[in-house]
Amino acid sequence: MCRTVDLRQAVLARNDDSARRLREALEARGTVAVNLLSSPGSGKTALLEAELGLARRRGVEVAALTADLATENDARRLARSGAPVKQVLTDGLCHLEARMLAGHLDGWLPAECRLLFVENVGNLVCPASYDLGETLRVVLASVTEGEDKPLKYPTAFGLANLVLVTKTDLAAAAEFDEAAFLANVQRVNPGVTVLNTSARTGEGVGALLDRALAVLEGAEPHRPVMSAAPHDHGHAHGDGHAHDDGHAHDDGDERGNGHAHDDGHEHDHGHHHGRSAVGERA
Repeated sequence: MCRTVDLRQAVLARNDDSARRLREALEARGTVAVNLLSSPGSGKTALLEAELGLARRRGVEVAALTADLATENDARRLARSGAPVKQVLTDGLCHLEARMLAGHLDGWLPAECRLLFVENVGNLVCPASYDLGETLRVVLASVTEGEDKPLKYPTAFGLANLVLVTKTDLAAAAEFDEAAFLANVQRVNPGVTVLNTSARTGEGVGALLDRALAVLEGAEPHRPVMSAAPHDHGHAHGDGHAHDDGHAHDDGDERGNGHAHDDGHEHDHGHHHGRSAVGERA
């Protein structure tokens, strides 16, 4: 049992350190990173494609990195927006980690990029516990997933700076109880903003872009109660997952699929923006 706890702390501590260094590098170059989390099939890719297209039409320099266990389908879809896009195949890993993200950004992220959207692996468990060095963490849930989603995945929703409801054009058919969903979100993350979107009808398209641009210009993201810490934007982590499947990371690090996350493990999330380049791998 002690070894399991030590492993949780060691894995998350290594990730925290990588996330801190990546965050500093992104802030120095004036780039805001947006980490998008959701279940598979939530409509995350469709909405992101619309947001990227709108950003391009507005002249905003954006890029997107999308992660999946297999296929490059999402990258091909997102590339239709005209924005620089990169696909990351995780080789079975159920989430992105900061060191992995930094390695893929190194030498690829355009120097002029001001907004980087990271489409995490479709999963509300593992990704919730890993800080990627993002400035804005957004959780999406479709109206077809049920009003109790925030209660089933309290860490994911509890650490969100913004929550998006997707596929609202299907709300009536799915008998979606919006009031119940909003109440459940507030139970795990009091004060967080919840916005309705539909990539099909265009409802709410641009809201994510506007929020990210506001943060780029200096607005403070919502600070979840779950992440409250004496310093900056600490991320508390739960979900009972520890990761150690022996897969080697850069510099000999190991990640895993033993999935253990330490409840109460906190991440530093201080956000300040300057100029420079990502360059150095975290």
